[in-house]
Amino acid sequence: MRGKVPCVAMRIRIVTNRNISLTDALLAAMRCHLGSGRRKPRNCTLLATVVLVACGCAAVPDVDEQIAEATSTSAASPLILDADGTQNFAQSRRTLSALTTDAAGDAALDRHLAIEQAVAGTPLTAGNATQLLRDGEGTFAVVFDAIAQARHHINLEYYTLEDVEYSGRRLSALLLEKRRAGVAVNIIYDSYGSTNTPSAFFETLKSAGVNLVAFHPVNPLEAVAEGYSPNDRNHRKIMIVDGKVAVVGGVNLASYYQSKTPGDGSGSNAEGENRAPQPDEPEDWRDLSVRIEGPAVAQLQGLFLGHWRSEGGPPLDQTGFYPKPKTAGDQIVRIIGSSPQQDFSRYYLTLISAIRSAEQRIWLTTAYFVPTFEEKHALIAAAERGVDVRLMLPAVSDASQAVAVAHSHYGDLLEAGVKIFEIEHVILHSKSVTIDGVWSAVGSSNFDHRSVLFNDEVEAIVLGRKTAGELEKVFEQDRATAKEISLEQWEKRPITDRMTDFFQRGLQYLL
Repeated sequence: MRGKVPCVAMRIRIVTNRNISLTDALLAAMRCHLGSGRRKPRNCTLLATVVLVACGCAAVPDVDEQIAEATSTSAASPLILDADGTQNFAQSRRTLSALTTDAAGDAALDRHLAIEQAVAGTPLTAGNATQLLRDGEGTFAVVFDAIAQARHHINLEYYTLEDVEYSGRRLSALLLEKRRAGVAVNIIYDSYGSTNTPSAFFETLKSAGVNLVAFHPVNPLEAVAEGYSPNDRNHRKIMIVDGKVAVVGGVNLASYYQSKTPGDGSGSNAEGENRAPQPDEPEDWRDLSVRIEGPAVAQLQGLFLGHWRSEGGPPLDQTGFYPKPKTAGDQIVRIIGSSPQQDFSRYYLTLISAIRSAEQRIWLTTAYFVPTFEEKHALIAAAERGVDVRLMLPAVSDASQAVAVAHSHYGDLLEAGVKIFEIEHVILHSKSVTIDGVWSAVGSSNFDHRSVLFNDEVEAIVLGRKTAGELEKVFEQDRATAKEISLEQWEKRPITDRMTDFFQRGLQYLL
């Protein structure tokens, strides 16, 4: 059936000259999937096979069916909250009308926002200030500064968490200083994404009174006992300080942003920390996050506390977690948290709706382009109706199989008029999209099956020309050094390349 993920029951035989625990076997299988590539969360699809159980069947949701079900019980008018409470209908109309330049654009945005509100589970918030953050350096600067200014609490939730350094200072030293000043520090980290983080780092923090929660420990016995799938990972990247300032996006607190050498996803090289960079390896990691100040921070706080409770974190003093919101800017923001525990991926349905509603342009950047049937055909349909659809994708990647699978889709997209650019000389890790110069998304979700089916993800949806303009500027800067792929060029590829892409596509449900 279209959109279904095949259920493959596999058994792996582990040959070793020593005793190996189930946890060790689990980690070994997770790492072998991409060989020398960086250990991405997509590798986790091999988890269940290691413990010799049939993998669970997961189905990409039927978009039309899910949207129809969600909108049947939701109000048609978008709900907008600001520092003073819920805006009335007239206030909401004025707020949204200011975003578009004509009645047709107004109607298209209204149609999409009605769907988005129905599936997102959160209202729009007005009065936010946003700042786009480039790469690790730009994100680390803002994260370290916010932590240094914390007065009440610091909440961190990261797929990969390491003792990173910025401007000569270690994260651990900064957090310990804040603890001595009486600031509460609460941390959720993914147990697989932070596999290679030295235990001494966590022990040092814990001994100083930092509250730590490991998301879904990589232990098959514990997974069975607690009732979760070890394949479901927490891919979110969130920082919240004093309930007032937040950073969300694609940047992990990981040292590979510092080393400028591709690693394994945990800050060390996949072939060992002493492996010398190869001459043809990219040196930089390209990524994006967004700093948010204003009413939307409360929605991120809610997501953090939801995971804290579901993972059995200790009780927290939440006094000061939700300060009275203040108007900080003019950007409209909605935070969308997606999880395999939900009936459907909230961001996935939102993104499909936004693409379908586009009238002028869709500029999308993603680290892993492994589209579902609906995602691919939404892009094709947009291009065929005259929308300027542009994709910024990696020419090289820490996950080479994902690039090969992406290549297998190029032909159909190029024939429809989609423009494809491949960026070289960097590891592209960004996840962003901007539509019609007014609707933007920055977050942790990739354009792939794993983000739809298996990962807990988070996105900041921003309505406003400021953020959209900044994202379009970033796209144009990347395009200046990227290589455009033409249909004529693509059709002349060697038959061996075409065959490789064809066979790699069979892996797309695992990526």
